[in-house]
Amino acid sequence: MFQRILVPTDFSPSAERALALARASFPGAAVKLVHVLDARAVAVPDLTTGGVAPVLPTGDVQRELSHADLSRLTDEAVEGEEYELLSGDPVQGILVAARDWQADVIVMGTHGRRGLEHFFLGSVAEKVVRESHVPVLTVRDDRPDRDDA
Repeated sequence: MFQRILVPTDFSPSAERALALARASFPGAAVKLVHVLDARAVAVPDLTTGGVAPVLPTGDVQRELSHADLSRLTDEAVEGEEYELLSGDPVQGILVAARDWQADVIVMGTHGRRGLEHFFLGSVAEKVVRESHVPVLTVRDDRPDRDDA
């Protein structure tokens, strides 16, 4: 049924579970791992105003993060699996990768954030589910020590 499985990863336990599930559930399917380095501006406290100020990562920081993430990505891929490191907005990166690679399904982890954490950080998985043109299977981190509050 599904022959091309895209597995986005942020290297979290839920992403590891999603990758394991994809491999076990779709034997013989082509698997592609994708990591999107979030290159968007981040907000940091602005001590002069008491608010927050946007900050773009420097080129050196981006290169270091890219190198480290590519190393982790190649370590996670097994023989025969494709992998790709992208930079930009994670949601759009995943959706474009799925479209360009012609994925049949996206299998991805979700952190199950709630409350203020969900409000401030949002949910990449939720947005991918909402915007994807292919089915999305989400895998939640169900470790007993995970904090759901």
